[in-house]
Amino acid sequence: MAATAALLTSREVADLLRVHPKQVYRLLRRGLPARRVGAEWRFDRAEVMAWSGAEAPRAQPPSPSPDVAPPSIVAANGDVVVALLLRAANALGAPLLGFVQTDAARGIALLEQGAVLAVGAHAGGFPSHAGGDRAARVHLASREVGLLFRRGGRSPRLADLRRLRFASRPPTAGVRKLLDAALLRARLDPAAAHRRAVLLDSHLDVVLEVASGRADVGLGSRAWGGRAGLSFAPVATEDYGLIVKARDLGDPRVVRICEVAQGQAFREAVEAEAGYDARGAGDIRYDA
Repeated sequence: MAATAALLTSREVADLLRVHPKQVYRLLRRGLPARRVGAEWRFDRAEVMAWSGAEAPRAQPPSPSPDVAPPSIVAANGDVVVALLLRAANALGAPLLGFVQTDAARGIALLEQGAVLAVGAHAGGFPSHAGGDRAARVHLASREVGLLFRRGGRSPRLADLRRLRFASRPPTAGVRKLLDAALLRARLDPAAAHRRAVLLDSHLDVVLEVASGRADVGLGSRAWGGRAGLSFAPVATEDYGLIVKARDLGDPRVVRICEVAQGQAFREAVEAEAGYDARGAGDIRYDA
């Protein structure tokens, strides 16, 4: 008990470092030494002072400590199913979940660093581990992805992409890998198909490019195309879900995600969107 009493509270650390109390939790993610005492963080004064002195000359913050809970952020490509999930989860109140837009490869890197709580990923991009941690997947839906084009236009073929104004995604995006695989199966060169393409960060960006007439065809999900009134030519159907570190499965925020995804209201909302099948939503799966 004496050792515990000698430890500083987060407010005392804020006074010591002359920062706002909320800043202490940001410093935790940067590696500020701390330990759990019940439901609260406690700090050793000598460790705090040594860490703060060592931090001063560094241009970049260190990677988060593996003992520090990741921030309440889901990294994903803006898939409709993620938007529906976060809306339903946050409607229940705390713990609230935020969103950062990124593709699957960059999102997994953020997860490995402890910079996000979960990351959206598709079949073929489900990792067995995130850094040194076992990864788990919260299944959300199976989704259709393919080529989007304005209604009334001729359905594009894969061979047409090299001569059309094509809105595509970066090579690190999961949907791009599916398209490239389809091109190779058709004995077409993915590099040639993308020679004139504009590479955009999300399905929504692609949809806007096509709907505005700046592109003839785009690569994205049937769901986003349906929301924008676009026609759709399928390329693949794949599972989609959120990757979390297995050790975070008991985190109240991950529990909230699973409970919402398993709920009837969420599944009905997902299946009301074009191109989704919500069977098994909320299931925890492990990938080899």
